[in-house]
Amino acid sequence: LIFIMHLQEFVTVLVRDPRTHREDSWHSYIDYEIFIHTNSICFTRKTSCVRRRFREFVWLRQRLQSNAVLIQLPDLPSKTPFFNMNNPHHVDHRRQGLQEFLEKILQDALLLSDSRLHLFLQTQLSPEDMEACVSGQTKYTVADAIHKFASLNRRFPIENEEGKKGKNDTDSDSESSSSGLGPSDDSISCGCKASPASEES
Repeated sequence: LIFIMHLQEFVTVLVRDPRTHREDSWHSYIDYEIFIHTNSICFTRKTSCVRRRFREFVWLRQRLQSNAVLIQLPDLPSKTPFFNMNNPHHVDHRRQGLQEFLEKILQDALLLSDSRLHLFLQTQLSPEDMEACVSGQTKYTVADAIHKFASLNRRFPIENEEGKKGKNDTDSDSESSSSGLGPSDDSISCGCKASPASEES
């Protein structure tokens, strides 16, 4: 009997540790830690932790769908007006839904080739910065961004202050990027080449 189990690729993803952040006296949001552990050649890093909020998951799903029109993407947990972030059951139900969404996404080879997915999972870049990176508008590549974030354990440095102009939202969530990362002994470069970014504005 030949044992080939060792050769099988795996991707473990956990969505956990919901935290509430207060933006001002009227607005709060919850973000979640995304933990990745994998031996897949598609991933630049084999372990990572980042934090993402629900609206960033919505952005990711829209972008993945626009680049893979023939694939029916799994649904995110519904955004209900009755969602109460002070209700542990509501929060955990959403957390479970987000984890199931990522688990299904990560089983699709075509979706795994999208650089946005890797930047979403392994950097703390904002959606605007992720778009700029995959469109080739930054000095750093996708792999650079992932390695840089992992080694510095913070958002990728802003190269150009003009990128900050006109940003009214708080998608960067830079205050919540303090998750620890494992040792950087996995310097393999991205094995699955990403498809070029679509030119939507």
